[in-house]
Amino acid sequence: MPTTLDCAWLLADPGAEAARADARIAIDGDRFGAITSLDAPVPGRRRLALPALSNAHDHARTFRSATLGSQGRPLESWLPFQGVLPGMDPYLCAATSFARTVRHGVAHVMAHYTRVQGGMGYVQEVEAVARAARDVGLRVGFAVAMRDRQGLGYADDATVLRALRPGIREAVSGRLSVKPVSPAEQLALVDDVARMLEEGGYTDHLRVQYGPTAVQWCSTPLLEAIARASADSGRPVHMHCLETRYQRQWADEQHPEGIVRHLDAIGLLSPRLTLAHCTYARPDELALIAERGATIAVNTSSNLGLQSGIAPVPEMLRQGCRIAMGLDGGAFDDDDDALREMRLAYALHRGWGFDTTMTREQLWRFAAGHGPRTVRGADAASRGRIAPGEPADLLLLDWDALDDDRVFDDIDPLDLLLARAKGAHIAQVYIGGRLVADQGRILGIDEGAMHAELLARTRAALAADGAPAAWLATARALAEDLAPFYREGRFGCCG
Repeated sequence: MPTTLDCAWLLADPGAEAARADARIAIDGDRFGAITSLDAPVPGRRRLALPALSNAHDHARTFRSATLGSQGRPLESWLPFQGVLPGMDPYLCAATSFARTVRHGVAHVMAHYTRVQGGMGYVQEVEAVARAARDVGLRVGFAVAMRDRQGLGYADDATVLRALRPGIREAVSGRLSVKPVSPAEQLALVDDVARMLEEGGYTDHLRVQYGPTAVQWCSTPLLEAIARASADSGRPVHMHCLETRYQRQWADEQHPEGIVRHLDAIGLLSPRLTLAHCTYARPDELALIAERGATIAVNTSSNLGLQSGIAPVPEMLRQGCRIAMGLDGGAFDDDDDALREMRLAYALHRGWGFDTTMTREQLWRFAAGHGPRTVRGADAASRGRIAPGEPADLLLLDWDALDDDRVFDDIDPLDLLLARAKGAHIAQVYIGGRLVADQGRILGIDEGAMHAELLARTRAALAADGAPAAWLATARALAEDLAPFYREGRFGCCG
């Protein structure tokens, strides 16, 4: 039966359309139906309806940086800390991560799966992640992480090892050195995952993509093979690019013709490609990205937390780039709060004084409209708005909690939303017409019980095995040794 939702305020297409007071939204199946005006104010607590948000770059991790002891470290020394915990049940890991994502207002999330839990075959692990997405009710893009070189840094492994203290070299090499897998084998794995998702009926909730980690970690033959496979299959590609200044320095030394032009020359720069970060992309590179129709996933809080910098969002917009909001597992308060992330990005990029460098309409395309494309591909149905025929993905916020002063009744709801809104204000989340979160509780799983079980298993594994604690000490020493290695630019001699 069709569902109707009554709200005190409706932001159907924020920034592009004015707020609408006292509206009724019809949901018919997984789509929005008619939107009509009410004759009288809605009784009881007031609600604000708005499109659900998207997270265009993430990694589906449950445990966050501060928990692992890596908070505040630059990316290059932060990465080894991602292995300080033992592998756990991938269903529990994914379900708890996805639940936190949905509770904070996201209907589409892009998961670049760089942390394999292990203990089972890779395809079997992805099946567990797909079940988690289905049970939570989230739409997920799943990028199979692909790489074949430079496991320790932005140079061949032998060069990095020589820069480390002798006492940790064996442990670091054993844990992080790349064990190359041919491009053909890596592409075949993506096909195997796609086949399993299709046969298992998971494609409504999880779509597979090619996930080259970054140019510095992927050889040109691997990237060329991915470009050809993407062109042949139409499957999207998701890749990190120019996240830190050290990656910029490496790229300039290894690709003097320009790293973005290199991607273009090998056929990878296309509308099927999403580039995460581009923090250090230059105007001419942004112009080429825009011309080729690729998407950029900007990760504001993650870049701040990892001391990477602030992406040139105004220049991206000026060059005509399609940009989408990513949280990268590193939202400002370490909580996956997409509303706060959106507000922080707007505060940084909207312009200074009377200059406007990011409009509110551009903000909402960034936060809600462009993300589904990174997750579902170029044919994604959702455009981040509430309108008849659109996918029924929306948030209902507690307007009485948001407008707790209530001095004037004619305050623009978008003003108040951009001043104060956060995940705690979300009353309900609908994805594809289905109520998936209600008053902070995920309806498809018992998030609290799953999180408690995951914690218990993790603590038990740590108590039974000293290897994780030993690796934590090694990761700290590695972080100390990598600082001068990158600061002095000693990685540029080898490709």
